[in-house]
Order: sequence, then C-alpha cells, then structure tokens
Amino acid sequence: MTDLHTHGFDEEAVRRRAREGMAAAFPDRRDYGQRLFGSAPAPAGTGDPLDGMRLTPPVFMPQRLEKLLELGREPLHSDVVLDTVLGGLRSTLPLYVSAFGSTRAAGTEQVLNAGRQAGRLGIPMTIGENIVPVTGYGRAGEQTRRSVLVRLAAYQEELPDGYGGLVIQQSTEDADAEVWNLVYSDPSARPLLDSGRLAFELKVGQGAKPGLGGMTLLNRSAAAQMDKQFAMDEIFGPDADEVLRSGSAGTFTEEILRQQIRLMRNNFPRVKVWVKLHPGRDIAHAAATAWEAGADAVVLDGAEGGTGWAPLATIGQVGLPLGEGLARIGNRAACLLASGRMWEGSRAVKCLALGATAVGLGRSALIAVDEDPAAGLTRLVSCLAFELRLLISALGKYAPASLGPEDLWPVPAFGGGSRDQLTGCPLGNLR
Repeated sequence: MTDLHTHGFDEEAVRRRAREGMAAAFPDRRDYGQRLFGSAPAPAGTGDPLDGMRLTPPVFMPQRLEKLLELGREPLHSDVVLDTVLGGLRSTLPLYVSAFGSTRAAGTEQVLNAGRQAGRLGIPMTIGENIVPVTGYGRAGEQTRRSVLVRLAAYQEELPDGYGGLVIQQSTEDADAEVWNLVYSDPSARPLLDSGRLAFELKVGQGAKPGLGGMTLLNRSAAAQMDKQFAMDEIFGPDADEVLRSGSAGTFTEEILRQQIRLMRNNFPRVKVWVKLHPGRDIAHAAATAWEAGADAVVLDGAEGGTGWAPLATIGQVGLPLGEGLARIGNRAACLLASGRMWEGSRAVKCLALGATAVGLGRSALIAVDEDPAAGLTRLVSCLAFELRLLISALGKYAPASLGPEDLWPVPAFGGGSRDQLTGCPLGNLR
C-alpha cells in the first residue's frame, strides 16, 4: 500500500471493500448479536441531489410475479441478471473503469493492476488522455511502463471471451499525437478490434474541472520538452523544481461536436464512439447532439468526479452535481454513462433509475488497487455487484434496464418510467 489518499471521498470505506469484498456490504460481523442496527439520522446536505434521494420499493411487485412464474420458485437477489451492453461493449456488470489521466497519483503499478483486474472481471476500461504526449506510445525505446501499449497489454491479459472492451480517450494534444491512428493500426489492438471491443472516446470535458483541460505538475526538465504542446505556469515561483502543465480544453460548438463524431465514424468505422462531457448547464443539448450525430455512448462526468490535479475552486464550486445532470438529460433510450463518487450500490442504483446504463469507477478503483494490488478492485466490484443485486431485487426488478424514476423518492417528474423520454427537468422541480 502506498500513501495514496483522496479528497472529499470515503476512502476508508473503499479500502474496507478492497480488503473484505462482499462482507463490507454489512456492518462489522463482530457486532452481530451485540448491537442493534437501524436507520441513522440523515446526514447534512451535501449539495448532491443523489444523496437526498431514496430508493422506494413498492408493496405490489408484478415483475417479481413474472420472475416467479419463469423460475417456478420465489425469486432471490441472486436471480438479478447484471450483464449489460454499454456503449456497444458487452460487460458482465453495469460498470466500467473511468480514465485515470496522466496524474502522478495514478502510479504505474496501480494503473496496470487496475487494468488486469478490470480485464479479468470482463468490464470495459478507459485509458485516459495525454498519455502519449507525456510518456509515449510504447514503441522504439519509449517510456513503456506507463505507455498506452503496456496498458493495453495488461488489460487484455485475462480478458474473457465476449466481454469487456478498451476505450481510448483523446483530447486536443492527443489528436496532435495521432493517438487513435496509432491504436487503430496497431497489431496489438487487433484482437479487440476484430471482436468489436475497441472504442474511442472524444473528451469534451471532465467533472473535476469543467471547461478546463488536464493539469499535472512536471519537473523542469520534463516541462522543457513539452513547452510547445502545453501551457506551463510557474505557480510555485522561478526557483521551484516543478511547474504546472495545463492542456487545452478544446473548443466546441454544436456543429464542431457533430462534425467530430462524424469524422470518428468515418475514419475509424470499426470502433465504438464514446463522448465524455463535463457537467455543463446545457448538458441535455450537448448529449442530444452527440447521440444524434451517432455516438454509441455519452459519458456524463459529474462535478463529484475526478482523479487528477485540479484547482480547489473548480472542485467545490464549478459544474452541475451528477444527479442534476442526469435529471436534465432525462430518462432516454440512448446509452448514458455516469461517473462521480461511485463506490457503493445505492448511489449506482439511483443513477441507473435516473436513466444511466452503467456507472464508472475512478478514484475508488485506484484506492482499491492501492489497498490490495492483486485483488483490491476485484473485491470492490464483487461487493458493489452484491449490493446491486440486493437493491434491484428489493425494488421487485431483475435487471438494471428495468429500473426507472418510479423507484426513487422524490419521484422525478421527467421520466414517468419511460426510457424514450426526450426532455428532462431539473431536480429542483421535484416535489
């Protein structure tokens, strides 16, 4: 275990799950028979609408009756089927691993261990932006341990047939480095390409710093090699060993986004197309534009998300909370992926009920492999999957796609339980 820590995140709860797996879904077993458990007072408001919502099972459950007739016995939580197609990729669970970016906190071994375990689990994984400009692609003597090529190989090592998929994220600087072209033509990626398990993600924004590009700290020698690609700021003074490296956020209008997606589909016809959006106030319009242009998935990175370096002002004060963003988009038929402070089942199920197809693990995945490099992410996911089955079956349903706004309180007004709704309303309108 290293000295990796989190900001505004229940780190110890994640570490417990990485150690104990499904057992961490319950109180400490040493308290069994010694302590009475019941509802605790509601925590103070966090500004996150998801925290203020509750899952509300009905008394009458017609889908449970359907399942009973199908099985010939009373259904159990183990009968919930979690296989999900997300962004054109088949996953064993409604989960994926979010991009870690090029931050130093995402240590080399942590990234590779996360990739191996995500592959073993059969869930998709995203490789973040700015890796090629910073550490190289992985050929001809480049810095290979953190390169795209080594990450790709680590993910494929234990990937089961038919499941999972690798998502290669590209930003403005990555476009200059032709990252997608490198991957698309690389023989190492051919098995994923031939099996339909390769996706490219256009990064429009990120939850931790909406409207800004990626940021890292570099030593002066590394900064000197990249000063033509990135903005460099001596925020610590001219005598400091490190400088701030800032990437471009890119410029997008409705037409630019539409054309970018069309170019992706034209230039890389065999990959799935994902679009990652920051939680902007026009998120519903942006998501609709991406889907209409042909995106296989839209990723909403809520303001609670983020694994990398970011200004304190943006972390706490910029961007819509994830729950508000989901509500503005509405409960649509298209594939919507959600990320932002994901590590336990109730938050994930709320997002699924609000219209998300799957949720992404970012900080929690890194913390899990930091706690246990060999099996931390596997145990975290096993606990999360266990909770998903418990909660979905408690709602009288047996697949994530069956969830809807009726499963929440306050009941969202936008969806009415339908997944083809094209308009949303802010959570502020919920009563």
